[in-house]
Amino acid sequence: MLTVNPKYITNKAGKKISVVLPMRDFEAIIEELEELEDIKLYDEAKKSNEVSFPIEEAFKMIEAKRK
Repeated sequence: MLTVNPKYITNKAGKKISVVLPMRDFEAIIEELEELEDIKLYDEAKKSNEVSFPIEEAFKMIEAKRK
């Protein structure tokens, strides 16, 4: 589980309006979001039932079309 240490900026009424994070926490959050996006895209691809190819074969096909 990701643990972050936010600092809050509040308005005059004490309502939280912004968050300040250490860079390492921010970068960890970004990494987690990117991983979640990859999982989401993988799940969508699996549901699509489209024909798939191993990556090496796909690269060969792309290179052949370039020539």
